[in-house]
Amino acid sequence: MRVSTKARMNRLFTNGGCLDVAIDHGVCNEPSFLVGLEDMAGVVDALIGARPDAIQMAYGQADLLQSRPEKDKPALVMRIDMGNPYNAQRHRVMWSMLQNRDEPIGGALEMDAACVVVNLFMLPDEPELFRQCVDNISRVRADCHKYGMPLMIEPLAMLSNEVRGGYQVDGDVEKIVPLVRLAAEMGADIIKADPTDNPEDFHRVIEAARVPVLVRGGGKEDLKAVLEKSARLMHQGAKGMVYGRNIYQHTNPRAVVAALMAIIHDGADGEAAWEVYNNG
Repeated sequence: MRVSTKARMNRLFTNGGCLDVAIDHGVCNEPSFLVGLEDMAGVVDALIGARPDAIQMAYGQADLLQSRPEKDKPALVMRIDMGNPYNAQRHRVMWSMLQNRDEPIGGALEMDAACVVVNLFMLPDEPELFRQCVDNISRVRADCHKYGMPLMIEPLAMLSNEVRGGYQVDGDVEKIVPLVRLAAEMGADIIKADPTDNPEDFHRVIEAARVPVLVRGGGKEDLKAVLEKSARLMHQGAKGMVYGRNIYQHTNPRAVVAALMAIIHDGADGEAAWEVYNNG
């Protein structure tokens, strides 16, 4: 790993672990994702106070974090692509593109990001969408290597819209593992992977990745179940989580962050993390 890449990775990970709170959902053009993100300045202020390792944002909102004077504020993870797979109704044409096609990581360098993140969508019967994602990653990888910017790839195997509206996660380990392996082959420094239906299978994802794996959160679920599953996935070898709606749509985001940080950095199990939450 190049020195400049390692320097940014060190800003993102604390003793090998990372909680990245994703609030980049505005690029999805899905109204339900914006519940809890109406006041972005207030959300960022609250998250800085909650002290996760990182906050994931797009370029247009990143100044709310990076203009802050605190030296110990969370690292910035910048989303640099966007697409239309998240809406409840299937689109006639599915697409994914970089937000800045001429200088894909220019905004991340300008905003002093510690990492950039790009999707790798695999949706049923959408080969062109998959090709676009591969093309995006290929273009970004070259710039990341040139400037020492860590690349997080987000491989997403999704169910058909007819099965469950909004292209929800397909947790089939036989689909997730090959897609994670592809992300590794394309040069990911970090992989953001969906949990497998059976958390005990997640070690196979870790083995396929060969780089740090952060678990993707997806939609909001019962918090106690989220904490229990998160602890089990950490036990399988995950290095942390990238959670959004399970934090920012919760009534007490600070307490949720504290519970997840206890799992990642203190080795807490689900029950211990639940106690941290209730004491938060």
